[in-house]
Amino acid sequence: MYDFKNLYEPASVLEALKLKKEHPEALILAGGSDILIKIREGKLAGCDLISIYPLDELRGICMEDDGAILIRPLSSFTDVLMHPVIKQHIPVLGEALEQIGGPQIRNIGTIGGNICNGVTSADSAGTLKAYDAVLEISSLEGTRVLPFRDFNISPGKVDLRPGEILTGIRIPKESYENTYGHFIKYAMRKAMDIATLSCSVNVRLTENKKNIDRLRIAFGVAAPVPIRSFTAEERANGQPIDEKLLDLIAEGALQDVKPRTSWRASKEFRLHLVEELARRATVESIERAGGKING
Repeated sequence: MYDFKNLYEPASVLEALKLKKEHPEALILAGGSDILIKIREGKLAGCDLISIYPLDELRGICMEDDGAILIRPLSSFTDVLMHPVIKQHIPVLGEALEQIGGPQIRNIGTIGGNICNGVTSADSAGTLKAYDAVLEISSLEGTRVLPFRDFNISPGKVDLRPGEILTGIRIPKESYENTYGHFIKYAMRKAMDIATLSCSVNVRLTENKKNIDRLRIAFGVAAPVPIRSFTAEERANGQPIDEKLLDLIAEGALQDVKPRTSWRASKEFRLHLVEELARRATVESIERAGGKING
């Protein structure tokens, strides 16, 4: 039994934006894989809903004229991980999404809903942050562009202002071109579980495959919100590919994360995972890029 007050079903994005302005407290319903569970549990009982699920203009993936990859927010996890553009240019994003729930959840859950929930365990968030994703956020007043790195404010709270809806996720060409990545999710079970900790890395190597030209690294459940480790990135960029590089990355990551103890794991165990997953994801990314750790 779902206890909600009103359900609005707009026929267009414009109508959805008008409804959102008229009913600022109404919740946006996309796939519903999270919000309907909370309603059934009574946590959101009596809420108003604006269902954008039928709006096909908010679905789809394409490469734009400037090479940027545009992902519309109602694209399901399955849509994203199976799309040829994602498979060719950002396969690590597909790897991350493939570890969300089971097939039914991946078929109904949306990538936009995953990041708008604002939870630190969102499996898509780390990879999107590591690829410098940029968000298109629309309202009746116009559209603003926001780097995804600035989207998460606090646990469960994101920078969506009254009357706004997420309408696009872009990965710039310079962020994915000639990059190779790897995503690791550590969970208590091998399938259909929330991450105890996750790590997403991507690298671009120098032409001779001996040095890091650019490295990006992000974590989930290592802080109150999904985070990039800028300290690790700064220490890694330009460095030769050897064991010292892995030490620099692990040590840098430990400086940026702020894990906590929960029933899933202790703070100390999560710190161990940060260090270990950073090393493993970096090694795999380098090998996929054609490099090899020396020493």
